[in-house]
Amino acid sequence: MRDRKHQPATYEDLRALPANMVGQIVEGVLIAMPRPAVGHAVVTSALMSDLGTPFGRGRGGPGGWIFLVEPELHFGDDVLVPDLAAWRRDRMPVLPTADTPWLTLAPDWICEVLSPSTARLDKVQKRRIYARERVPFLWYVHPLERILTAYQYEGPDYRELGTWGSEEDVKLRVAPFEALELDLPSLWEPLPPPAQPP
Repeated sequence: MRDRKHQPATYEDLRALPANMVGQIVEGVLIAMPRPAVGHAVVTSALMSDLGTPFGRGRGGPGGWIFLVEPELHFGDDVLVPDLAAWRRDRMPVLPTADTPWLTLAPDWICEVLSPSTARLDKVQKRRIYARERVPFLWYVHPLERILTAYQYEGPDYRELGTWGSEEDVKLRVAPFEALELDLPSLWEPLPPPAQPP
């Protein structure tokens, strides 16, 4: 019997998780979490619509990208599931077959939508792996704080391109999608206003 305290997690461990859990293997550790909360899903869906339509489908924008929601990425022994990822079509002209369970080609852009239970994992361990794999652009979006922070890879780590908050009613041009304006306040529009401190 394998000593789970000292042996790294395997893909079989991940496959054994219940269907309602999202599993990842990060630096040898199996991490399982329930499906994201509604606010997380709202922001992920809004970003997919705002970016995927013009950049992925080429409707009202330049096209040239392939977007996926929660793709399973295999980087060596690490198995990561970012909230959104996109590849430039010149690097991945077509997707693998429809029944391919995971991808090994690092994306050109990753967006992690942060929640209190996953923020540290996303911003520390997973960021370290994304840097190792040289993912060119990394965004963090925080639905509760209504903040977007964008980074660009400049080995061995990321350089911050900017942080924008909910109080800024601005149209943003953020790399690598600076060809079109992003309406940041519209990402939070369906959500109730944040609770005010007493």
